[in-house]
Amino acid sequence: MDTPVILTVALNAALDVTYSIDAELRPHATYRVGTVAEMPGGKALNTARILHTLRDPVLATGLLGGHTGERIAERIPAGLRHRFVRVDGESRRALVVADPADATGFWEPGPEITSEEWQRFRDRFDGLLRVARVVVLSGSLPQGLPVDAYAQLVAAARDRGVTTILDCDGEALRAALPQRPDVIKPNAHELAAAVPDADLSTVDGIRKAAETLRAAGARAVIASLGPDGLLAVLPDAAFTAAPPETVSGNPTGAGDACVAGLARGVLYDTGWPTRLTDAVALSAAAVRSPVAGRVDVTDYLTLRHHIHLKEL
Repeated sequence: MDTPVILTVALNAALDVTYSIDAELRPHATYRVGTVAEMPGGKALNTARILHTLRDPVLATGLLGGHTGERIAERIPAGLRHRFVRVDGESRRALVVADPADATGFWEPGPEITSEEWQRFRDRFDGLLRVARVVVLSGSLPQGLPVDAYAQLVAAARDRGVTTILDCDGEALRAALPQRPDVIKPNAHELAAAVPDADLSTVDGIRKAAETLRAAGARAVIASLGPDGLLAVLPDAAFTAAPPETVSGNPTGAGDACVAGLARGVLYDTGWPTRLTDAVALSAAAVRSPVAGRVDVTDYLTLRHHIHLKEL
């Protein structure tokens, strides 16, 4: 494995189960499910699958346990390289009900990780850093892991000169910021939680909130704006990037597709305008897919020529 890879880390991997229905989901109603899709998921595995679809060199790692963990491993696409650490607890499932306009998710909590299992993963991670050009750290932390788990991994990657992209929230994000992750990607909800006094009703307010996170340690902040694209605050510039029109569909894996675009930009050393354009195009293509973690490559390639990029 001489070619540098994008290393994706799924500490709380999930078996994604997607139910598709043909009417808007409402509480206390009964629906006939049109299709059922079952595939490995969680944010990091969604990102890995998209990168694999684009034929980028990617290697997935993380924690898997129990019968659900076995089902996740069995359903990883052929050719997508992975080096997971087995744990005793049961990996979680994530149920998504996708209707014609949107999607509703139900997330299980995941396994309880012991300190011995965490150390085994740390050893595996340190070894895999030797082949990584960029590390994607995304998703929730399973029970039992220290709140600074991502901070530990960011520090280890930084010591090896490996770029880090962090997509998490809450205490895990706050604990990691002092270790100076290269990129963080909060969505609107996560940004509001991280900067509770911010006014996020305007572009200027979102930019100021992102600057607050940069001051706390992040080198670049890519704030997801949902259907309106993203706002990027970088060390020496700021941009907005938006799709040509509102895209309807299943937004569950859109943020993971955005991270895939950012990661491949690091891998191929493209400039920020190209990275941001690719990130929004992949995100929009993911929304059009009924199942999280999938994109139509032709759709992505078409969209990337129509992204509105603006320097602030």
